[in-house]
Amino acid sequence: MEVATDYLVLGSGIAGLSFALKAAQHGTVAVVTKKERAESSTNYAQGGIAAVLSPDDSFELHVEDTLKAGAGLCHRDAVELVVKEGPRMVRELIEWGVEFTRREGKLALSREGGHSRDRIVHVSDLTGREIERALLERVKEHGNIEVYENHIAIDLITEHHVFGVKGVPKGHITCWGAYVLNTQTGLVKKFLAKVVLLATGGSGRTYLHTTNPRIATGDGIAMVFRAGGKVGNLEFMQFHPTALYRPDANPDEPAFLISEAVRGYGGVLVNRKGEPFMEKYHHMGSLAPRDAVARAIDQEMKRSGEPCVYLDVTHKDPEETKARFPNIYARCLEAGIDITEEPIPVVPAAHYMCGGVATDLWGRTSIRNLYAVGEAALTGVHGANRLASNSLLEALVFSDRAFRDSLPRAQEPEKFPDVPDWSEENVFNAEEWVLLSHDRDEIRRLMWDYVGIVRSNYRLQRALRRIRLIAKEVEEFYRRTKVTMDLIELRNLVQVAELIVRCALARKESRGLHYTTDYPELDPRWQRDTILQKKP
Repeated sequence: MEVATDYLVLGSGIAGLSFALKAAQHGTVAVVTKKERAESSTNYAQGGIAAVLSPDDSFELHVEDTLKAGAGLCHRDAVELVVKEGPRMVRELIEWGVEFTRREGKLALSREGGHSRDRIVHVSDLTGREIERALLERVKEHGNIEVYENHIAIDLITEHHVFGVKGVPKGHITCWGAYVLNTQTGLVKKFLAKVVLLATGGSGRTYLHTTNPRIATGDGIAMVFRAGGKVGNLEFMQFHPTALYRPDANPDEPAFLISEAVRGYGGVLVNRKGEPFMEKYHHMGSLAPRDAVARAIDQEMKRSGEPCVYLDVTHKDPEETKARFPNIYARCLEAGIDITEEPIPVVPAAHYMCGGVATDLWGRTSIRNLYAVGEAALTGVHGANRLASNSLLEALVFSDRAFRDSLPRAQEPEKFPDVPDWSEENVFNAEEWVLLSHDRDEIRRLMWDYVGIVRSNYRLQRALRRIRLIAKEVEEFYRRTKVTMDLIELRNLVQVAELIVRCALARKESRGLHYTTDYPELDPRWQRDTILQKKP
């Protein structure tokens, strides 16, 4: 089966949907999403969108806060571009129907770690869910957008499929779409498009403990690398410092996030004795950037032997706390914790990938006709550590730029090569899959134990050896069996895990989210992006 369209969007979060709404004004759009259309990391975002909207704030302050958090690795031109577009992006969301929290008729602004001013527009503590709701309602209204739920991309369609590996000119790869599996019927479709937008989200599921939904398996990054495109800075996995600690938690379910806005609201990190400890580690105390807070919590837990630390808001007005964080209050209450009367037990968890598919300032990747935006992309905005609430803003800005840059290409006459149908004569080997499926858990544990908040070359090399063995097993199984969603995700998961470790080994310094016991911090010789590309 073949689907031909002007635009193919892989992913249904804020990046993919905002692009689709604009592209649909000029052509047909197919949105491919792995689960139901509302399942995305956007839906789980609690904090908000950072934007300069008050008279005591400025673009310069927001830029400097971002650069400081990024530990010297942000691309200033990308940061300035995104920050200056902030107010326009917020107005656009309001026009699309997003109902941000207001106080006395004005947008309510909060502060999060690393910010020097109140500049986070939000919807209580459910910002992502409200944005997703508004965008999906607009998508439903548009006749030019077709959403394919329960579909997962297997691989990008490039010269490799049309002409074979030997027919690919070095450095000149073109994307014409993707092979996509309908997970309900088991049929593989060819999606052909003049423009392909990769908005596949993050890769938190490479780790045992994560705030990410089950779909965050790094699919876009893995597909681009396999196709010969450039990826980079994958060593910078941001661990959110404050995920709710539950001793009986199921690692297959996303850890519940205690928003950074709780610390911005006045929450204080304390140990079991109720003693604040962040001042020992950073001059900003509990409002320090995430990398510093995560390392401090990790050290406190190792020193005390305790399984968690605590985030205390009991000194704040109880009714105000419940009004500001209704979802967090309710979820904690379900776990037997009244946050107005007792501190919240918290631990770090893998949260946001600051690296990804390398792009320019228009979202263009190293593969022609292919754009990457959102958490799947390395745009240069986040550097070695993302500043809180910059991610939704970055996704909106680069989706907008990718749309504007791709418009001339989408309006050209349709000229697709003769792309072969998906060939699959193999049968799924259920017995062998039972053995192989355990590799998923092993990968996540290896990454958590050896490629976590604090690293060493010895642990990284140990992880790489084992991951490469698993990757070989998975690829051999993939090539002789019928594809399923679980198999596609496992293949992508092990690919991205290997790339994370390779990037970590390549960076011979401690910087931001990559903290290693083998090298000093901020070595000027390594003040550059870590770029990987598959050899032809």
